[in-house]
Order: sequence, then structure tokens, then C-alpha cells
Amino acid sequence: MAKKKKILPELDGQYALVDTHCHLDMAAFQNDRKAILHTARAHGIGAVITIGIDLQSSRDAIRIAQQHQMVKATVGVHPHDVGNIDGSIIEEISELIDKRRDKIVGYGEIGLDYVKQYSSPEIQRHYFQQQLVLAKNHKLPVIIHDREAHDDILDILKANAPFDYGGVMHCFSGDMEYARKVLDLGFHISVPGIVTFKKAYVLQEVAKNIPEESLLLETDGPFLAPDPYRGKRNEPLFLLYTAAEVARLRDTTLEEIAETTTLNATRLFNFTLTTEAET
Repeated sequence: MAKKKKILPELDGQYALVDTHCHLDMAAFQNDRKAILHTARAHGIGAVITIGIDLQSSRDAIRIAQQHQMVKATVGVHPHDVGNIDGSIIEEISELIDKRRDKIVGYGEIGLDYVKQYSSPEIQRHYFQQQLVLAKNHKLPVIIHDREAHDDILDILKANAPFDYGGVMHCFSGDMEYARKVLDLGFHISVPGIVTFKKAYVLQEVAKNIPEESLLLETDGPFLAPDPYRGKRNEPLFLLYTAAEVARLRDTTLEEIAETTTLNATRLFNFTLTTEAET
């Protein structure tokens, strides 16, 4: 028997959600990006932040933001890719910010990944530190990637604190104890679709208990689709499933979660939602 698809949660039209982390430049979205955004907008996704992970991806993120009013861009070099760059690439990203600051709302994703280690930990730490400084110089919030690198992430963040323009721990993977340490640095915590998985007990506890002013939502599309689309391509529309689950965990409404997280996102990334429909 085919698995029955869960009914898409419906958001009151007075409210909107913000997908704070998506990779719209990736090949998974090349053939139908416009349609995906149109559908998301029609169901209450008010903005999508598309994330730069290297120089070309950062350029593509800006280009997509220029094409779609609801899309905002970030720039940066992901820890997977820092082994393939040198200082000149970081300088080019800095120049890119200067040229297209009107479309750029954050710096990242940057950080450490000790799982795949496509780049050595030493190189990762070097460029993480360097990019944190660059983000602060450009007065941008930082988007942090952290996979099994909690201690080093915290040490480097503490060494570079304070972060006057804030930041977010994207696709949060720690427990509540780690969440408190992140919150103490003034960072937001972004909850991905993993929170809908039946055995995601640790993330569910975090999503339930962190302060509302620190809560953000994301898809990380095309990755990490929530139930009932687990294992499929993720897209901004599916943020509704994540938001509905967070609302359930916090014993509140989808609309309340939308109001709270959208306020948090627009404040952190310093933009306003547009009313123009995607065409």
C-alpha cells in the first residue's frame, strides 16, 4: 500500500513564513525554480534566503535574488570547500559584498565539518576565523555550519565575540545544553525539517524549549526534507510541515510560529517582506 501523503498545513493568509536557509542555486532546482517559488509564495512562504557556499554559488545566489523579489542572498565559503581556495577568493567575496550589498543579507554558510572533512580541520578553522572577521567588518550576521565540531565552533566564536550583527546556528544538531551555550553568545537557532522525524527527540526538545526570540526555521533545501517527504527533494513549500511540528511541540498555533519566526528572521537579516507575487 502506498504511503498516504500528509495534508499540507494551511497558514492564515495574514501571516508568512521565512525559509532562512535554502540552496536555490543547486542543480536540483535548475528546471523549476520559478515554479517552486511561485507555489511557495501562494502558500504563505514570504521570503527565502538562498545561501552561498563558494564564490560561484555566492554569485548565483545574488543573481537569483535579483530575479525574484522574495529571495535574499548570502555569500561565503562552506567548510567543505575551503581546502580549494586561497586568500584571493576571500578578497573577491569581500568585493562582491561591496558591489551587491543591496541583495546580501548575511555571511555564510561558514563553519566546521568534522564528519566528511573534505577540507582538513586546520584549514577549516583558519578560514572560519578569517570569514568571521570579514563578516563583522561588513556588518553582516553569520550563518554557521556545525557538524560534530561543537567545542571548536564555540571556542572560535567566543574568541571573536561579540557579534554585534548576530548570527544563526543553521540546521541545529546539538542538545539543549549546547543550545544554551549558543544562545549565550547571542545567536539564533534554526530548526530544520529533521524535527518532524519520529526519533528526532533531541532536536524536538530544543525546538520546544528555546526562547521564542531565538527561534528560526529553515528547509536546507534541496536536503533534509521533512516528513512526509523524507528522502525526497526539499523545497521552500515544505517549511510548512516544519513550522506545524514546531507549533505542536510548543503547544501553540502555526500562525503564532509564523509571526514569531518571521519577526526574528527579518530583524536578524535586516529586510522587510514584499507583497509582490512571484510571476
